Amino acid sequence: MVNIETPTSNQTSDVGTLQEERTALKPIERRIDYALVMGLGSAFALITAALIFGGSLPSFYNVPAIFIVLLGTVAVTMISFNLGDLCGAAIECLKMFFPKPHNMRYARQQVINLALLSKDHGILALDKLDSTLKNEPFLQRAVALVVDGNEENLLDRTLTREIYEINQNRQQSVLIIRRAAEVAPSMGLIGTLVGLIQLLGNLDSPSQIGPAMAVALLTTFYGAVLAYMIFAPVAAKLETDITRETAVNEIYKAGVISISKQEHIHFLETYLNTKVPGRL
Repeated sequence: MVNIETPTSNQTSDVGTLQEERTALKPIERRIDYALVMGLGSAFALITAALIFGGSLPSFYNVPAIFIVLLGTVAVTMISFNLGDLCGAAIECLKMFFPKPHNMRYARQQVINLALLSKDHGILALDKLDSTLKNEPFLQRAVALVVDGNEENLLDRTLTREIYEINQNRQQSVLIIRRAAEVAPSMGLIGTLVGLIQLLGNLDSPSQIGPAMAVALLTTFYGAVLAYMIFAPVAAKLETDITRETAVNEIYKAGVISISKQEHIHFLETYLNTKVPGRL
């Protein structure tokens, strides 16, 4: 006859406590960036409104000028980088509308919760958090390294290298977008020259002067809009996001190293408080 052991009240309490502490580790979620959407929308709305009130909106639409500036900017930028980097930059731009928030105070609390869980239930209990941390791949990999029993020096080297690689990969996207911001006005200037050449070549044909002048002026306008209303602000915003992500990952790195060393929770909390500014 097989004896079936009934869980004791202490075991049941431990399981319940573990579940409660796991729920304290809330998975991070992507949210729409209203500042980006409102900023871009407001900028284009102001220009469109000014053109409508001026009664000249249709005159600002010119297909040849769009081809020269937009497609020309894309083509020239492609010359400077490989296809993989360009695809990565495009993905980064799309993700900016639904970014993953990099909040240092949130990161600090996540690390403290992990440390408490490790202290109460052992480091191996962190292995059960894989699904909870799925939206934070860096922290997920860092916790996996701790659970595997890697020593402090290896953790430090591995995570430092990963932070550097993440930073470099995303900075490449910033470089591409900034390059596009430099190219767009130049393509506008090229379009202006094309329009002027067409104009001078058709002085004896008044019907051709208007379209040629439109190309000459609108390419400059389109180039300025692309560079200073889209590419430059997007590059600056992406660079800010990279800086925040690096700071958050540094907090995660310090936290998991402290957990691997089984340092006192108050020491970790004090250290993190010196790293996290009050408003972030």
